[in-house]
Amino acid sequence: MLVAYTCLFMAIILEVFGSSMLKLSNGFTKAAPIAGVVLGYGAAFYLLSLALNDLPLSLSYATWSGLGTILTVLAGVYVFKEKINRQMIVGLIILIIGIVMLNLEK
Repeated sequence: MLVAYTCLFMAIILEVFGSSMLKLSNGFTKAAPIAGVVLGYGAAFYLLSLALNDLPLSLSYATWSGLGTILTVLAGVYVFKEKINRQMIVGLIILIIGIVMLNLEK
């Protein structure tokens, strides 16, 4: 189970990396960021597929997309100097609560 969660966590990190490279690709006009998009997303989906061998799809995808969203927002704020407001913070908190609730065992 630890291996599955490790694969899921790494898939999330690589998805955020791929998304960040997508921004840097300038509309797919810069070669190095394009390679980062392809490698990041490709590796993310591969690792997600490995995690799905042991984890339920609903939990895995919700965690992957939710944490990916949260980390992408943080990358936007800290790396790309994007603005964040109170409404966005509330939305992120709701996402975190939802992810925690999904991952709690019955």
